[in-house]
Amino acid sequence: MARAQSRYVCQSCGAAVLRWEGQCRTCGEWNTLVETVVRDAPRPRATAIVGGARPVSLSDSSDAGAEVRRRIGIDELDRVLGGGLVAGSVVLVGGEPGIGKSTLLLQAAAGVAGGARGGGATDAAGSDMPAEVLYATGEESTTQVRLRARRLGMADGPIGDRVVVVAETRIERIVDLARERHPALLVVDSVQTVASDELEGPPGSVGQVRESTLRLMELAKADGIPVVLVGHVTKDGTLAGPRTLEHLVDVVLGIEGDRTGGLRLLRASKNRFGSTEEVGVFEMREHGLAEVRDPGRAFLADHDAPAPGSAVAPVLEGSRPLVVEVQALVAPTAAPAPRRTASGIDGNRLALLIAVLGRRAGVGLSGHDVYANLAGGLTVTEPGLDLPLAIALASSLRDRPVATGTVAIGEVGLLGELRSVGGLDRRLREAARLGFTRAIVPRGRAHEATAAITGIEVREVASLADALRAALVGPAGREPRNGR
Repeated sequence: MARAQSRYVCQSCGAAVLRWEGQCRTCGEWNTLVETVVRDAPRPRATAIVGGARPVSLSDSSDAGAEVRRRIGIDELDRVLGGGLVAGSVVLVGGEPGIGKSTLLLQAAAGVAGGARGGGATDAAGSDMPAEVLYATGEESTTQVRLRARRLGMADGPIGDRVVVVAETRIERIVDLARERHPALLVVDSVQTVASDELEGPPGSVGQVRESTLRLMELAKADGIPVVLVGHVTKDGTLAGPRTLEHLVDVVLGIEGDRTGGLRLLRASKNRFGSTEEVGVFEMREHGLAEVRDPGRAFLADHDAPAPGSAVAPVLEGSRPLVVEVQALVAPTAAPAPRRTASGIDGNRLALLIAVLGRRAGVGLSGHDVYANLAGGLTVTEPGLDLPLAIALASSLRDRPVATGTVAIGEVGLLGELRSVGGLDRRLREAARLGFTRAIVPRGRAHEATAAITGIEVREVASLADALRAALVGPAGREPRNGR
């Protein structure tokens, strides 16, 4: 069969040339030419097209049950996916090198191969039927994958027989194998290492990544095979390759965490079949990634005594309430431009709180270096973290700890006022379950949401200055007077 032709197409204006050039001759843009396969377009028919797509109304319920999910058996992964893998879906998993992408997907392959309790393709007993999984690797040999499987304890037995590994970088061969074996799951590790014979560019180039993803997407939609792709990331943490890669797939998952630490967080930045607000918590252990089923205390540091610069905040990650520790360090500096360093916290939000503290609460930080982070490597962007962060900054500056057993939650406005946040009852209920006895919240309708919560005293405050007076205690543990 003759090899398909390719052209270099400008992603800005659509002009096509035979060879790659740094600048498009038509629009003048630089580095926009991408190698693309030229497919013959079908001839237009003179007669009306018969058998095309049929328009349907939104109220049509003939395919209401078309969304068939297969549970993987890893509850934290199923939670982030929205309940399991949807037939014909394409999932992209990204993360830094060594963060645990291949380990997680090999464990997911074992879950599908072994059959998981829950919905999906089920047998008479009501559990997902064991099925074959095709694992295509372009980064490792089959021996290396089998060594990892042996370390995870899944190389032997029925699961080891149902997970089929192939070391292949040609996308045509991977697609042919998938159509021949029709597995319940196809894993490609990674999309940057596979290439099409129809393009001349090397694996990982923009054209190859896009063409390979298109082939796998056509396979998934036509044959109903869920496909999971591993994607590399760049230095700044974004997925490598063209932006169209994220547009083509159905789900984009990211694994976060410190490679030197134990905790790993799984988030969805895109999910056509579920919420993007859920988070899965794992811990890297000797035998792979283990689920943290109750992460309530996973993001709290252990202290022998109340420590200045530490505040506790109940936050919501999707439907799951988490209690996290906010840590801050304020140190005097003679530099004309003090440092502002944030980890797990929005740096712009930190700068705003520093300004509000100095202007509205009498906590001047203009001559100090400020460092702030969340314990456990968690990243939180919700505005409800404003109040505990501001309390931690003031606590560090004044060297006065927060009262024992206290949590705080609320958004801080530019005038120093406090605004309430959603899900207050769930947040405080989780804090009470973990043994916290006092909560500082914005004044308003908090009493209605927290009336049925027992074991925790709710202290309502109207402004940031009032919150600091309620939260900070003196050196001997006494309540402060006038916030000092």
